[in-house]
Amino acid sequence: MNLKDKVKNLPSSPGVYLMKDSSARIIYVGKAKNLKNRVRSYFQNSNAHSEKIKKLKANIKDFELILTDTEFEAFLLECKLIQKIKPLFNKKMKNPQSYTYILIHKDDNNRRLEMTNSPEKDGYLSFGPFTSKHTVEKAIQGIKEFYKINCSSPSNKNTPCLNYSLGLCIGTCTGSPSAVTEYNTIINKIIALLTGTNTSILVEMKQTMALAAENFDFETAAKYRDFLDAINFLIKKEQIIEFTEANKNIAVLEPLTGDSIKLFLIKGNQVLFSKKYQLAGTNLEQLVEMIKMNTFTYFSNEAHPTSFEVRKDEVDEAQIIYSYLKSSNCCYKIIPKKWFKTDTNPKLAEALGDTLVKMIAKSKVSVANKSTPREFNSDLLNSFLY
Repeated sequence: MNLKDKVKNLPSSPGVYLMKDSSARIIYVGKAKNLKNRVRSYFQNSNAHSEKIKKLKANIKDFELILTDTEFEAFLLECKLIQKIKPLFNKKMKNPQSYTYILIHKDDNNRRLEMTNSPEKDGYLSFGPFTSKHTVEKAIQGIKEFYKINCSSPSNKNTPCLNYSLGLCIGTCTGSPSAVTEYNTIINKIIALLTGTNTSILVEMKQTMALAAENFDFETAAKYRDFLDAINFLIKKEQIIEFTEANKNIAVLEPLTGDSIKLFLIKGNQVLFSKKYQLAGTNLEQLVEMIKMNTFTYFSNEAHPTSFEVRKDEVDEAQIIYSYLKSSNCCYKIIPKKWFKTDTNPKLAEALGDTLVKMIAKSKVSVANKSTPREFNSDLLNSFLY
């Protein structure tokens, strides 16, 4: 089949597309909620196309599709293929050096705030990885400028640096005990911000931004708005990493069509199991029992660690899973490990049943037999379905 015919016969399902050059080499990997609309757009003339897309189009001689049931699966597959193949036209998730960490020295007398591509340094607190070096730089710049801790000679003692004379350094370089105490207080605030225990930095910056706007200093207000956006990016990334590293047992249900759903069992940044279930001819009690047995099989494994550290080559999967769980596409339940001591625990069936009911109500999927499962909230089921 020639390229023009392949484009005409594209499916409308979610999936991943692999663009190939004249040597059949994969030069770009992308994902789509609707492959027909997305892939077809590459073969339409448009002045709105970026230079990257124009160059890509000039090299496309063929393409291959991998169909998925959901956009979430397409996201994950795209991520894995980009990391494995490293296509020429894919930049995101290609180079491990693009990941950035924030380091803070643990020594109370020398707690510098640093950026690095590698977190493996003894004696440092490490935060990250972050996927945007530019955003990390912006956030650190904003914090240093706001608190005047941008010392230009941090290794010197008892000698005022140039930034001190410019009002950009509180004077730790002078050896002043009060300046050192103030500096350590600020560093403690930064650590608390990145660990999610104190967001007073955001409050103080917002007040400064609002005051600048009231005084019609819109340039300063805009600068602090950009600083706040960058800092919020860091906080969100830390939340994602903390959530992922907790390695929770997560059962996810997503509607596919009017009569089918899909189950995902997730731990950390991995999908341990996925299965599609047809609702036609299946009553809810039977469905909950099937989901419960699969959930028990994959989550009762004692070999699963209670926590782990997200490596920089795993942060993209963590981001995709976290964003998916926070989206409106699915319903999920975090299941405590203690529920897997026995496969007859009624709390497991009840939790899965309630999650199924919520998903059915939200998605309006069809259920052939609405009989009530014995082990979950019948009142909730009735309020949604009858």
